[in-house]
Amino acid sequence: MRVEFFPCDERYKNPVGGVEVNADFTVSAVCDEANEAYFVLTKENETPVRYPMKDCGGGKFSFTMRVTSSGLYFYHFAFVVSGKERKVFANEDLCASESGKDEWQLTAYKSRYRAPEFLRGGIFYQIMPDRFNRGGKRYKTKKNAVYREDTSVCPYYLPDENGIVRNNDMFGGNLDGVTEKLDYLKSLSVKCIYLNPVFEAASNHKYDTGSYRRVDGDFGGEDALKNLIKEAEKRGIKVILDGVFSHTGDDSVYFNRYGNYDSVGAYQSEHSPYFDWYDFNAFPSDYKCWWGIKILPCVNETNVRYDEFINGEDGIIRYYMRMGIAGWRLDVADELPDAFIDNLTRAAKSVNPEALVLGEVWEDASNKTAYGFRRRYLQGAQLDSVTNYPFKNAVIDFVNTGDAKGLKRTVCRVVNNYPKRVLDNLMNFLGTHDTVRILNALSSDSVPKEKSARADYKISDRKLAVQKLKAAAALQYTLPGVPCLYYGDEAGMEGYEDPFNRRFFPWLSRDESLTDYYRALGKLRALKELNGGSIKIINAEKGVFSFVRGASLKIVSNMGKCAYELSSVVTDLITGEELSVLSPLKTIAFY
Repeated sequence: MRVEFFPCDERYKNPVGGVEVNADFTVSAVCDEANEAYFVLTKENETPVRYPMKDCGGGKFSFTMRVTSSGLYFYHFAFVVSGKERKVFANEDLCASESGKDEWQLTAYKSRYRAPEFLRGGIFYQIMPDRFNRGGKRYKTKKNAVYREDTSVCPYYLPDENGIVRNNDMFGGNLDGVTEKLDYLKSLSVKCIYLNPVFEAASNHKYDTGSYRRVDGDFGGEDALKNLIKEAEKRGIKVILDGVFSHTGDDSVYFNRYGNYDSVGAYQSEHSPYFDWYDFNAFPSDYKCWWGIKILPCVNETNVRYDEFINGEDGIIRYYMRMGIAGWRLDVADELPDAFIDNLTRAAKSVNPEALVLGEVWEDASNKTAYGFRRRYLQGAQLDSVTNYPFKNAVIDFVNTGDAKGLKRTVCRVVNNYPKRVLDNLMNFLGTHDTVRILNALSSDSVPKEKSARADYKISDRKLAVQKLKAAAALQYTLPGVPCLYYGDEAGMEGYEDPFNRRFFPWLSRDESLTDYYRALGKLRALKELNGGSIKIINAEKGVFSFVRGASLKIVSNMGKCAYELSSVVTDLITGEELSVLSPLKTIAFY
C-alpha cells in the first residue's frame, strides 16, 4: 500500500508547522487503494479521537478541523483497504509509511503575544563585553581582579592553589567599546546585539550575578549601557540582555558569602531578607548550587518575593525594558519554572509588546521534558524564540561528513514541530561561548588531550576549515530563522572550550576576506524569501543538500566528493560568480 503524506509540504498539511488554537488547519493524504480514511488525533495524555476524512477523489482524502486548547497533539492515519483497516505512521524522514513507528507531532499554540518584527532582514551578534573592544576610559573596579594589558594572550585557565579557576582575569572590553564598533556591526547587517551578562559580578563572564540593579563598573556602568542602547537605535540595532535568573553569585548582595556587600546576605543570617531565596541543606555552608559549583547558589524561582523582585512592577525585567532594551535571552531556561517564565514574559511585553523573550534550550524546544515535566515553551505564553542547537549540530555534521539526509531530518522536524512565528525568530548559530569555535569544530585535527596543549593551539588545516565555514555560514544565513554570529567568528578566531573560545577580538589581525564574506551574507538577509518565506527541500543525497526559500530563491550546498552539475548557468548571490558546476565544500544561493 502506497501512501503520500509529508507534513512540511502545504499540499498535505496547511499550514505547515504548529497550529493556532481555534484556527482551521487541513491534513490531506493520498492512498489509491483506500475506500475510507481516518485522521486519528491524540492530545497528550488523553484518549485518541478518530475523524473520518473526506474522499476528494483520485485517492486523496482530506480533513479540516481546529483544536480548542494549546498543547502537544500526535496523529496517524487509518485507511480501509478491501475491508481491512491499515494504520500508517511516520518514518524517520516524517514521510508516511506502513513500517513507520512514530506518530506525527502537532504543536498547538495560543496567539497571545505579538511576534517580534525587528529581526527581519538582519542578524543577531553575540558579544562578551570584556572580550570585544576597549573603548574610551579603561575601567578597573574589582579589587580581586587581574587586569590584563596584552589582549593577544590566552585567558587564564589553570586553577589556583585551592584548585579553583577564578575566571577573574579582565581584558578591559566594555560597553563603550561596543558603542565604538556599532558601524562595524551595521556593516555585517546586525539588527540585534545579544550581550552576555552585564550585571555586576566578580567574574569576567558575569554568570555569577552580584547585583541585578547595577551594570558592572568594569563595563562602564548604567550610563554606558544607556548610551549603547541610544546609539544602537540610531543605526536600527536593538540590544537584548542575558537574564541569569536560576542562580546568583555567592559574592552578591543577596548571598554575600564574603561580606563584600553592605547587606545581610543569606549566607550570613537566617534572618536575611534574601534567606528564603535559597535552599540550604545545612546552614550556612551546605546549599543547593548550580551543577555543584559553590560560587553559584541556586535561587528558588517559586519564591513569591524573588519572583516579584525579578518580574514585578518595579522588578528587574521592567527596569531594563524601560531603559530601552528590546528583550531577554534566558540562561538555562530548563531550570526556570513555567510560572516564572509566564510572569517574566508578561512583564517584558507589558513594557514593549514586541519584546523578544528567547530561551536557552539545547534540544527540540517544542517537546522538551526537563526535570520530569513537559515544557510549554512554544505554546503561546512564553518564548518567542529559542537557541537552535538542533540546526547547529546538523549543519556542522553535514559540512564535516556530507550527511545530507541527517540535515534534512533535522530541518524537517523543526519546521514541522515549531510554530511559524517561532521558526522565523530562531537564533541560528554555529558557535557560542559554551561551544568550541566553529573553525575548530570544522577542523580535522585531533583535539589535543592536555588542556595546556589546547590553550594556544592553532589548527593545521585552517584554509580548508575556512572553506567549510563559508559553506556552513551560507546555510546558517539561509535556513529558516535568524543567524547569530558569535563575536570574532567572522574574523577567523580559533579556540577550543571555555576559556579558549573567549579570547579578545583580534582587531589588528582579523581575517578581512572572511569578514567580507560575512558582509555579503548579511546583505542576503534583506531578501523577502529569507524573512518568513517557506522552505521546500529538493535534494538530500550523496552529500548534496538543496532547498528553495519562498517561490524562487534556491540554495545548493555540495559537501560531497564530486562536483555537482547545475541545471543552468547561475549567478551566486553571495560572491557574484557565474557557475554551471558546483565544486565540493561550497554553498551557493541563486534565483
